[in-house]
Amino acid sequence: MAPALSGTLGASSVAALRPRAARGAPSAASSVAPRGSGAARCPRGVRWEAERSRGRIVRIRCDAAVTEKPAGEEAAEEKFEYQAEVSRLMDLIVHSLYSHKEVFLRELVSNASDALDKLRFLGVTDSSLLADGGELEIRIKPDPDAGTITITDTGVGMTKDELKDCLGTIAQSGTSKFLKALKENKDLGSDNGLIGQFGVGFYSAFLVAEKVVVSTKSPKSDKQYVWEAVADSSSYVIKEETDPEKMLTRGTQITLFLRPDDKYEFADPSRIQGLVKNYSQFVSFPIYTWQEKSRTVEVEEDEEPKEGEEATEGEKQKKKKTITEKYWDWELANETKPIWMRNPKEIKKTEYNEFYKKTFNEFLDPLAHTHFTTEGEVEFRSVLYVPGMAPLSNEEIMNPKTKNIRLYVKRVFISDDFDGELFPRYLSFVKGVVDSNDLPLNVSREILQESRIVSYGQNACQFLTSKIEILKIILLEIEIYFTRDRDLFSAQIIGDILFFFQVRIMRKRLVRKTFDMIEELAEKEDKEDYKKFWESFGKFIKLGCIEDTGNHKRLAPLLRFHSSKNESDTISLDQYVENMPESQKAIYYIATDSLQSAKTAPFLEKLVQKDIEVLYLIEPIDEVAIQNLQTYKEKKFVDISKEDLELGDEEEENKETKQEFTLLCDWVKQQLGDKVAKVQISKRLSSSPCVLVSGKFGWSANMERLMKAQTLGDTSSLEFMRGRRIFEINPDHPIIKDLNAACKNEPESTEAKRAVELLYEAALISSGYTPESPAELGGKIYEMMVIALGGRWGRSDTEEAEATTTGEASAEADSSEGTVTEVIEPSEVRPESDPWRD
Repeated sequence: MAPALSGTLGASSVAALRPRAARGAPSAASSVAPRGSGAARCPRGVRWEAERSRGRIVRIRCDAAVTEKPAGEEAAEEKFEYQAEVSRLMDLIVHSLYSHKEVFLRELVSNASDALDKLRFLGVTDSSLLADGGELEIRIKPDPDAGTITITDTGVGMTKDELKDCLGTIAQSGTSKFLKALKENKDLGSDNGLIGQFGVGFYSAFLVAEKVVVSTKSPKSDKQYVWEAVADSSSYVIKEETDPEKMLTRGTQITLFLRPDDKYEFADPSRIQGLVKNYSQFVSFPIYTWQEKSRTVEVEEDEEPKEGEEATEGEKQKKKKTITEKYWDWELANETKPIWMRNPKEIKKTEYNEFYKKTFNEFLDPLAHTHFTTEGEVEFRSVLYVPGMAPLSNEEIMNPKTKNIRLYVKRVFISDDFDGELFPRYLSFVKGVVDSNDLPLNVSREILQESRIVSYGQNACQFLTSKIEILKIILLEIEIYFTRDRDLFSAQIIGDILFFFQVRIMRKRLVRKTFDMIEELAEKEDKEDYKKFWESFGKFIKLGCIEDTGNHKRLAPLLRFHSSKNESDTISLDQYVENMPESQKAIYYIATDSLQSAKTAPFLEKLVQKDIEVLYLIEPIDEVAIQNLQTYKEKKFVDISKEDLELGDEEEENKETKQEFTLLCDWVKQQLGDKVAKVQISKRLSSSPCVLVSGKFGWSANMERLMKAQTLGDTSSLEFMRGRRIFEINPDHPIIKDLNAACKNEPESTEAKRAVELLYEAALISSGYTPESPAELGGKIYEMMVIALGGRWGRSDTEEAEATTTGEASAEADSSEGTVTEVIEPSEVRPESDPWRD
């Protein structure tokens, strides 16, 4: 019979595992533990046993039986060991867990760091282990000519038996065993800084190496041993080191013989330096890399004698010359210290700024920063920054993969490639580091991202979503079960499911801390910093109003807009609400393409007259953001360019005026036809003759303009979403009074009809719409100008005809006589009444 998977849970915890199942479908809880006590039989020889103890503790046991025999008969049992093709298993481990070859250096440096940590812990009780071994450090030496990389540490080293146990046994983690020993020995305590978990990180060396040689010397042994293995092989060799030149005082030296395809990339010293800075920059031990450097030196050379002069050897003068020579030396690769591991009270602002500039290659100081530690379901430390300037490219606003958040596990870099998982897209401008001890380190982030969305992962945890702590307990036991010489990859799947929940918790806390940081910046007495922030990242905050409905209460106070009372500066929604009169029940806004258009819009006339403030939405994203907010502090947002505008304290309309202009409204509607839905008396105009407002549920003029400009916009939806247009007239305007007289006295007048057409076209433009035929509109304006300007300055038709006749006669005379006509500039023409005329 196969080994059993068992676990102990509280009775309430087991009850929490049973969700409500759909009708006709078995519940997820029933698939884990059948109802009732005793033993229950399941398909394929799986038997679950539930035992109750002390009334509150339930022990669940699952036995996978090979066969089922009737009671009373004893079946002969044979025990077999799992067999595996080692070369195939190694290939799966190397090429399935890691998608990027470069992570091999991260894994090997992490192993070296663990070896140094182990020695440091053991040296607390036995100081002799630290003697004659030098400093605790890691050195990496690439050799482009030989095509090798040598990684040396002065850590604890390994004996021959430990070599067999750690490197000869796949998925045997020496770090995990060491941690277990530390926990059992309370005098030594335990540590969370050790990195290794699953015991497969070492084999990532075969991603780039065709042969690996490990030379190690343990302070517990007088002998030094060498472990050798070739890629795609099922065996390895261990021998004693006899060469005196290769002897180590203490520690381990790993030499990778690179594959021909990877030799030119990973044997490059600058490439190795870059990988160390990227992945292992904050490892707690110094990491040195072998780098080519240059220096300026002075050399002496013989000065040649001048012509005609001869000098003996003793009389020759020495001349000094400065040259640049190249040499190789060790260079510290991880000089930047992990600032998030320190107490925030002990760190100065200048230190935060320097860390930000070095880590993210910035030249400006950040506008704000926050340093915090969270505990509970997921423990992590983080330092977040608001950059000093906006991204140079607007494409970064739409790109969630900005690589601005760097995820570390125990100070080892894991990834900066997150598709909106740690931060939403609208906060992608925030930069920072996140360091957690609870996330798995042995695989690349890309594999975790893909495996967490598989269907069996979702089915496995559909009944565990009630309590995260229950999920951790169950998954921990399943993980332990699978890692005991079982399917390593199944254990990794369980780890991915746990990772999914951990990342969600981290995201929630990171977003909350980011809002706290931005709010603190907004509340500062010096408003210049937040003004810079808004100019750089205001679009991101508005995007959040569209995408994140759950955080509207935190996003809305951060918004800033120009208004009719603050044209030069911006105000917040809180300031707007404070300035509102008691009778005002809504927040009014108008959306246009520029600040100047908003100032001169005819929709504002009545509101400005009544001293009602109106917000100016002048950026394309503004109107969509406000529409998604809908309300702020129980005040609705109202677009003043749409119908049914209510100003709160309106006086009752004059019935006589309404009756007087009813005929005009019907006549204008008849002339315009389907261009407008209706014509009515306006409540919002005071100086303009008319305005064109949009329907309550259709696009505004600004939104219609934006949708027409979309490259991939659907033209078929324009007519549907455009909504109806209402033509509003101002009865107090002289033009409207003249048209009212025309419709009563001469309704068939051509000039009056043309005036209505021109009035509609003018209202179309002043209201923010685009005329369908600009050329036709121009022609109408020219005709009206001819009518308006004809004879205004005393030039009659007779004078015009005489001038034309005189001009023709002069032209004929000039052509016959061949005389040159004198051209008089317009500035020289003086009227008779000019007092300055000679």
